[in-house]
Amino acid sequence: MAAQVSCLANTFLFDEGLLPSGKAPRRVIARYGEERQRSMAETDTVKREPYLRDRTLDTLQVFQALNRSPNARLEHSAELGDGMAAALWNNHHDAQDYEAPSHHTLSCYIAGGTGTFRRDQPGTKGGPDKLCILPADHQSGWVINGDIRLAHLYFSPEQFALGCVTLLDREPRELQLRERTFLEDPPQARRFRQLIALNWDEPGERLLTSSLAHEMLNHALLSQVGVREGLRLKGGLAAHQRRQLVEFIDHQLAEAISLGQLAALCALSEYHFARMFRVSFGLPPHQYVLARRLSRARELLRTTSQPLGDIALACGFASASHFSNRFRQALGGTPGEYRQAFLR
Repeated sequence: MAAQVSCLANTFLFDEGLLPSGKAPRRVIARYGEERQRSMAETDTVKREPYLRDRTLDTLQVFQALNRSPNARLEHSAELGDGMAAALWNNHHDAQDYEAPSHHTLSCYIAGGTGTFRRDQPGTKGGPDKLCILPADHQSGWVINGDIRLAHLYFSPEQFALGCVTLLDREPRELQLRERTFLEDPPQARRFRQLIALNWDEPGERLLTSSLAHEMLNHALLSQVGVREGLRLKGGLAAHQRRQLVEFIDHQLAEAISLGQLAALCALSEYHFARMFRVSFGLPPHQYVLARRLSRARELLRTTSQPLGDIALACGFASASHFSNRFRQALGGTPGEYRQAFLR
């Protein structure tokens, strides 16, 4: 069983664009591409895990609760990639209950809402630019009196986990997104208004929307995350091992990275390492490595004029076309479209 898990995990890492050194001879890179194609052909029957579990809108419970209401009207929605989605709603004289959604939601009232309140907080009312934070697994009931226009940003637990590790240097299981009602946060409210001003149907602006959504998530992580109380951690990696892995991966993004290499850093078998990595990082090794490669690629696209082929190699992808395919799969647009969006 351990051998099967090790083989599959290495196949995933290999398939996520993890090429040999950028200094390798062209014939080595060509051989890598041929081997990769054979590997993919041999594993066609294996169900691939989506990048950061990208969620379609029909899997988002908060979105669907509003979508089922005869009084709520969806103005606009978009899947932004990276496990994120956005929606703009109008609602009128309604009642809503959210029962332990599997995703997090950031909400901002754009207009109206002065008659809206939570059933357990009837004396506290909403209003324009008021924000709510609805974590995964929370429960809340709402009464909407009058009209309200509100924007939602939905994001996955995996995206939250990635931010905890890379931005806060903490294990995701240690932390929780605080549930907040009618929070005043002017910078975040301004970002919401910038978000809804973008044309989510236009590929370039949708990529800008995705970038802005990352800023909003980072702001929430830095300001609205707390330590879980009474938590006794079991299993997982030691803090120094987690930091060593983060540093190693970030410094080796242009290189091939195997599960065996990462396991060896922690002196663990590949089987036990894969399990402990997921416990401590909140997502499996291949997803984390791919997320870091794409994050580096976005940074280079925004801040340099390097050719796409050079960026592909610098971020560990086998070719410009492989890089483009992975980028489009994650963000809904090509690297060229992403770069062009930031030149406008």
